[in-house]
Amino acid sequence: MKVIFAGTPDFAAHALKAIAAAGFEIPLVLTQPDRPKGRGMQLQASPVKQAALELGLKVAQPASLRNEEAQNLLREQNADIMVVAAYGLILPEAVLNIPPHGCLNIHASLLPRWRGAAPIQRAIEAGDTETGVCIMQMDVGLDTGAVISEHRYTIGDTDTATEVHDALAQIGAHAIVADLQQLQKEGRLKSIPQAEQGITYAQKLSKEDAKINWHEPAETIARKIRAFNPVPVAWIDYQGKPLKIWQAEVAAQNGKAGEVLAFNSDGLIIACGENSLKITELQPAGSKRMNISAFAAGRTIEKGTQL
Repeated sequence: MKVIFAGTPDFAAHALKAIAAAGFEIPLVLTQPDRPKGRGMQLQASPVKQAALELGLKVAQPASLRNEEAQNLLREQNADIMVVAAYGLILPEAVLNIPPHGCLNIHASLLPRWRGAAPIQRAIEAGDTETGVCIMQMDVGLDTGAVISEHRYTIGDTDTATEVHDALAQIGAHAIVADLQQLQKEGRLKSIPQAEQGITYAQKLSKEDAKINWHEPAETIARKIRAFNPVPVAWIDYQGKPLKIWQAEVAAQNGKAGEVLAFNSDGLIIACGENSLKITELQPAGSKRMNISAFAAGRTIEKGTQL
């Protein structure tokens, strides 16, 4: 069975490697064009492109799939199905109809909850105790297609987006292989339409989303810090520059929102709208991330300071 694969980040690279390891023929891999990254802004290949090249697979990086040239390239592969995972380009209906078995999407949520761009982060931010992966038959809507299989994952109390991402990447890789094997064996896949209730949308992340508002409850802020680790990273304005907050925990002290209640090598405790937050790892502007003891060395923040 021939499988075209389309994806860009590390989450998708796990699935590509699993599909290849399972022995499926992959005539073409689609991924986003190389982007400038790092301090030198050198062009860098996506994790999917890197994985595809290591596997000796053909790679294409069209800027759009709406033109005839890109669509003809897909038709030429004579693939049975296309698998999509965090690709980053919209698939028009013409593309969805090219493979005989359509296009399957590996989506990192329990649909219809958290359709959209940032399902892992929004689930943690909202305080969900469970998330997972759905393998979905794609249609023209935004993550609205029928669900072929669902795989659940319990979000731990201290899980960051990094940890949930890594777990779901593995789950998604195993899940798509199992569904492709079933399709190969039976010639079809059963699917269930998504429920019309419980629909939520995971809006794309922005730096402004990650700015901490001390008037919110400490529990809400702590979830935000976990949700936005590693990107875009929760932050506050400190001495006119952004101070990134990587790790923190809820503390029981109370005070005026934004007030420093204590600062030492054990933690920076700041009052919130309810309870307080004990910051244990942060990153000043222009520096590397560091634990609180390293930050406290040579620095003083007076009790009662308003942040």
